[in-house]
Amino acid sequence: MSVKSFSPQLNPDEEVIENTLRPKKWADYIGQERIKKNVKVMIDAAKKRNESPDHILFYGPAGLGKTTLAHLVAKESNANIRVTSGPVIEKAGDLIALLTSLSDGDFLFIDEIHRLNHFVEEYLYSAMEDFKLNLILGKGPMAKNIDIDLPRFTLIGATTRLDLISSPLRSRFGAILQLNFYELNEIEEIIKRSSDILSVEIEVDAIKEISKRSRCTPRIANKFLKRVRDFAEIEGQGKITRDIADKALDFLEIDEMGLEPGDRKILEAIIKKFNGGPAGLQALSAATSEEKNSILDIYEPYLIQSGLIKRTSQGRLATRLAYEHLNLPIPKAQEKLL
Repeated sequence: MSVKSFSPQLNPDEEVIENTLRPKKWADYIGQERIKKNVKVMIDAAKKRNESPDHILFYGPAGLGKTTLAHLVAKESNANIRVTSGPVIEKAGDLIALLTSLSDGDFLFIDEIHRLNHFVEEYLYSAMEDFKLNLILGKGPMAKNIDIDLPRFTLIGATTRLDLISSPLRSRFGAILQLNFYELNEIEEIIKRSSDILSVEIEVDAIKEISKRSRCTPRIANKFLKRVRDFAEIEGQGKITRDIADKALDFLEIDEMGLEPGDRKILEAIIKKFNGGPAGLQALSAATSEEKNSILDIYEPYLIQSGLIKRTSQGRLATRLAYEHLNLPIPKAQEKLL
């Protein structure tokens, strides 16, 4: 049986439902308290000075709420927001058209900003720093430099790979804020809120079980809630009980730590094919038939966060917890490393 991978990425149908569940008010955004306080201070200070807030860069694993935060920041500032993503801005003309269409006080949100074309990215430097576009018209001795004044806007970038953002671009953000994985009680609050929006009756024990397996990620918690709701409608009376939640998540091959088949495949490869590690990214990608970016962006952050693997200068190392979770014996040669 082919089982769907519950990555934090969204397909178009899921995006529609995700937008329904996305908080529309600052007070409804659960978790990330440190970031919320930092951003609130920035917004309030900018309002006092009658200025636009500094440019903000949010980074962290997918599904933690970077896009939601961007929309809420704009709403809290009583401003419009234009939304795009790095891969969509293919040419300098695309970026120029976006920037010149903004008004004073507007926000521009660029998701996956690490995937911006480097040539296009260079136009952002003067735009972010001086609110000008430096253009060269013509070629050779007839070429002319012209400056185009831009409205005072705020750029919000979001990325899962801070290391792929060039130093010149990174240095132009006034605030660089990392979103962390959520606490279980915060995920439980999110599931309760989402079930109210979806008009789904759910037991407290079922909320706890879904939360425990949701990889500390709101987007995945909401995906699981929707899948468990389907089981409740077919196998129950529409109410999500602990038993229904267990059956649904077990059927989807999501174990008690939230690991799916892809996660277990990576752990088993490190342990069985590389004797517990260390295993390099290229070798691990070849051994599991997973793309390197998938390992880096989807699987690895949670496996590291949950203490199942450790990154070293030589590669990925399976931890004692990984052996215990998979019920595998630890070779004597690995005992010293662990």
